[in-house]
Amino acid sequence: MGAGKGQKQYRYYRKYLLFFLFVLVLAGLVFLYVKGNSSDSKQVKIGATYMTMNNDFYKTLNAEIEKKTNQQGSRLYVRDPELDEDKQSQQIDYFVQERVNVIVINPVKSDSPKILTSLNKARKAGIKIIVVDAPVSKDAKVDTTIVSDNYQAGVLIANDMMKRLSSAKILLLEHHNAVSAMDRIQGFLDTIKGHPAYQVVSKRETLGQTEESMPQVKKALNEGMQFNVVMSLNDRAAIGALAAIKDQGVTDKIAIYGVDGSPDIKNFLANTNDIQGTVAQSPIQMGRKVTEVIEHMMKHQAYKEEYLIPVHLVNKDNIGQYTITGWQ
Repeated sequence: MGAGKGQKQYRYYRKYLLFFLFVLVLAGLVFLYVKGNSSDSKQVKIGATYMTMNNDFYKTLNAEIEKKTNQQGSRLYVRDPELDEDKQSQQIDYFVQERVNVIVINPVKSDSPKILTSLNKARKAGIKIIVVDAPVSKDAKVDTTIVSDNYQAGVLIANDMMKRLSSAKILLLEHHNAVSAMDRIQGFLDTIKGHPAYQVVSKRETLGQTEESMPQVKKALNEGMQFNVVMSLNDRAAIGALAAIKDQGVTDKIAIYGVDGSPDIKNFLANTNDIQGTVAQSPIQMGRKVTEVIEHMMKHQAYKEEYLIPVHLVNKDNIGQYTITGWQ
């Protein structure tokens, strides 16, 4: 009888001990889950989508944001829409699903209804929106826009051209979907307006890409078009123009201008006579300004609706003041 009673007590205590251990483990799991969710909710999440990552400008800009987010333990989602407005719209919707705190966007198309609709959804979800490099249509309410002084870039190129040439027949290389690109062209056109010695002979769509620019300039040359200046919306288009001119064996001097101040163009300026000049933007300054604004947003501090990053003309006269191997 004694032995049987002892076994019953053993089974009784073992059952409650196992139950106690089960409760203890369960409580531990709940604690870890709550703690994990709590720390995750405090982590700042940032979604970034640029019109294309096939451009070192955006890679450099994003690297500055990434550097800061790594230091702060924030989470950065980066997506490449590859110049496709549908893809960019879907990427914004994904950021909303991930409940990011901030969206950084360089729009594929500034007035795209799909992109604007997705941005408005993000805004309604309480997500802060920072637009970089090219503004979006006013139909989308955003928190701040950080851009280079693109209009001034066109003005600087026009002034330099008029200082060096008494007359010019000009080929314009454009990107219609990018407001920043068209602002540069507009600054250029407004500056030469009223000066009949400077004539635009043709405008060509290039999407700001070397592989689009080269065949467009080749086509213009094959058509027998006469021009002695190429005004390119950016350096990538300028490089495409140079490649076409070299490929066609053109010996007449053609002054090629770009915008960006990319390492490739600065290398041409420093070591050849192939490029007349470029207007330098600063993706580094732009990226740093983005991180500064995000910090203000997360701390509920004041920030401006627009930041204009200064631009500078770079040519043979001042190339020595710039680093050739990297961005400014």
